[in-house]
Amino acid sequence: MDQVPLRKTTTELAAEADAQQEAFAQVGAIMAKASGTAHDADGTVEVTVDAKGKLRKLWLAPSAVNWGPARLAELILEVTQVAMREATQDSYNKVALLLGEDLTYAIEQLSGLPAPARAENDDPGMTVEEFQRQRELRLRSTQRGTPSPSVAAAPEEDDWESFDPATLRSDR
Repeated sequence: MDQVPLRKTTTELAAEADAQQEAFAQVGAIMAKASGTAHDADGTVEVTVDAKGKLRKLWLAPSAVNWGPARLAELILEVTQVAMREATQDSYNKVALLLGEDLTYAIEQLSGLPAPARAENDDPGMTVEEFQRQRELRLRSTQRGTPSPSVAAAPEEDDWESFDPATLRSDR
């Protein structure tokens, strides 16, 4: 076995270990704050749950009575499952900001509950190449003085101060 010299002092390694231990202590509190909200396509049912599956909010439109008890119960369960996946993903995103990707992935593996974004049937979203291509098109059209349709259609009341990086899609 090859020996690899350490590039950190014992004090630095101990400080890192202490920082990780503090971070792990915060995981439960972070996960408790995570939540997910979902609604059906018709806007009849809206459900909010926390990452542990506790129901925080159930809203039913007046038209929900038209579904009948059996179908309404199915619909509530379907929407709750979607909200639970969102809450799970939200909790992993927030934990990853604190612990990093590798440790968050380890938590997923230990818990037996992988992040929904890792699901095989999940839409991978836009590729880096497609993003770069669209960016180049926007930049070229802006330089010519004619904003692209996507730039022109962008809402002007974007609230960047409330931006939460945990909402960004990742491989989790």
